[in-house]
Amino acid sequence: MKEFSTYKKDDVIFLLKDISDMIVEEDNMTREKKIQSGTHYSEMIPIEYQVSDEYLNLYRTKLKENKDKLAFAIGVMSEKILKRHDKNVVLVSLARAGTPIGILAKRYIKQRYNLDLPHYTISIIRDRGIDINAIKHIINKHKDSSKIQFIDGWTGKGTIANELKTACDDLEEIFNMKFDSSLAVLADPCGYSNVYGIREDFLIPSACLNSTVSGLVSRTVLRDDLIGKDDFHGAKFYKELKYVDESNNYLDTISACFKNEYQNIDKTMKNWNEDIITKVGNCDVKNIKQKYDIEDVNFIKPGVGETTRVLLRRIPYKILVDDLNNQKLKHILILAKEKNVEVEEFDFKAYSCCGIIKNMRDV
Repeated sequence: MKEFSTYKKDDVIFLLKDISDMIVEEDNMTREKKIQSGTHYSEMIPIEYQVSDEYLNLYRTKLKENKDKLAFAIGVMSEKILKRHDKNVVLVSLARAGTPIGILAKRYIKQRYNLDLPHYTISIIRDRGIDINAIKHIINKHKDSSKIQFIDGWTGKGTIANELKTACDDLEEIFNMKFDSSLAVLADPCGYSNVYGIREDFLIPSACLNSTVSGLVSRTVLRDDLIGKDDFHGAKFYKELKYVDESNNYLDTISACFKNEYQNIDKTMKNWNEDIITKVGNCDVKNIKQKYDIEDVNFIKPGVGETTRVLLRRIPYKILVDDLNNQKLKHILILAKEKNVEVEEFDFKAYSCCGIIKNMRDV
């Protein structure tokens, strides 16, 4: 079988069409102009930004510093999944930010309970929905759709959580089956998940890099000339970047810390009841939109993960931070400096930072 990622075969099954030889990456400026002129972001992929040595070293340092916290959050999220679904759950991560988190959940459950759960990664795209062919494949294999647990990396402003809710409503009509629209995430700063590891806007190191911490797989693509009616959504495998791949080291570093966190995880889970969706991040988004006169809410990308993405693959107008001296945001400040993007302080309620995309009409 043709290689499609650098992940181990036991960790994840990719339900994606390999379009590596069918699509050419485009630079951020070209993509931004096209997106703001009406081309959907899922019809293109960006040139993978190669980070500086300073930034890469900072990523490795932050992984080392946060590995225990990450292992704890994965454990809490995984325990909540098991409490909700029992041992028959099917893990379905949303490519690509959800893929490493899904792998870590699978590893945690296997390591602690000797349960080898199936784990698939599939595509969901804002305004275009979930990959129905991928869902069909999973249902044919596992029959009970209510046992599917969707997983992502973090909640930005709840866009994908909302997209998933809509998708599950549609899937119930299509398949005449019950789907659980809850989205399990490692970090839920905006309060849109009821299956989260931690409700804090903190640095998830896998958000720091692009494909080099995601199995060398691109973000997903849905374009009529590339994806047929019976195809899965597509993605590209960047095999030429193997020499800088951090994907498996990231997973192994966190997995090695699981056992040390069992006691803390159990303490947290002892009094756990179903989490409440608070949508606390909405207030920050509303205030940013008003203060900076942002006409399109899609230009506002709050949270550490989304702010990092803006700097790596969009054209930023401005970066907002809770404190210019916040060492937890050092990687964002480095990227902003490298790309000559203005950074200013903002009084957040839920987040620690936010990226604002530049309106190309102003360029």
